[in-house]
Amino acid sequence: MSTNSKIEWTEQTWNPTTGCTKISPGCKHCYAEVMARRLHAIGTKGYENGFELSIEPERLKQPLERKKPTTYFVNSMSDLFHEGIPDSYLDQVFEVIRKTPHHTYQILTKRAARLPEYFSNRDCPENAWLGVSVEDRKYGVPRINYLRQVNAKIRFLSVEPLLEDIGQVDLSDIHWVIVGGESGHKARPMKEEWVENIKKQTEKYGNAFFFKQWGGWGSDGVKRDKKKNGRLLHGKTWDGYPNQQIAS
Repeated sequence: MSTNSKIEWTEQTWNPTTGCTKISPGCKHCYAEVMARRLHAIGTKGYENGFELSIEPERLKQPLERKKPTTYFVNSMSDLFHEGIPDSYLDQVFEVIRKTPHHTYQILTKRAARLPEYFSNRDCPENAWLGVSVEDRKYGVPRINYLRQVNAKIRFLSVEPLLEDIGQVDLSDIHWVIVGGESGHKARPMKEEWVENIKKQTEKYGNAFFFKQWGGWGSDGVKRDKKKNGRLLHGKTWDGYPNQQIAS
């Protein structure tokens, strides 16, 4: 079902598919995999197969039943552009999005190469924001160029978990950049200078900048609970959104 989200940059989650497979270092400590196993253990509907990729067509109607304008993060428990999901099912998902223009849908993928393929003969609905994960240079940064090829109203990057300094990147035609460190007891550290590098580049290109969290390691390099590490960067919260002035 669609549920209220604890993710700082969205309102609710909607999972018309569940489950996934790992394809890059950002997947190593996948929170969705851990959660799916827990849901499977307690017999939650839709997680009968644990974290194996599963299509859930009965969930397609959920946004249609909600009248209140809502920002949905699509597939927090999967990857909508996973190679195991057929185009015909993607068509059904995007038909729901078109039928609910009062909602906003944030769609994030690591299968960036599929984006220009799928949208080569389809329009992206205006209320669908498309994003890619960027965790490192080798796997993450190349996804940006695939995203840029799609004529989406909002294109965004989720630079989380940030695993290294990603260097100088082309942020042209990108509207929103989210940065965050990894959480969990196996979290890999994120350094402040890596975040600073990205933030400076968003200022250069004029992208909205959202700093989500330090995660399991603080800016001081000490490992502790993520709540104690918080979200402050230089004593401020940075909650920039597309078409909004960046927080200062």
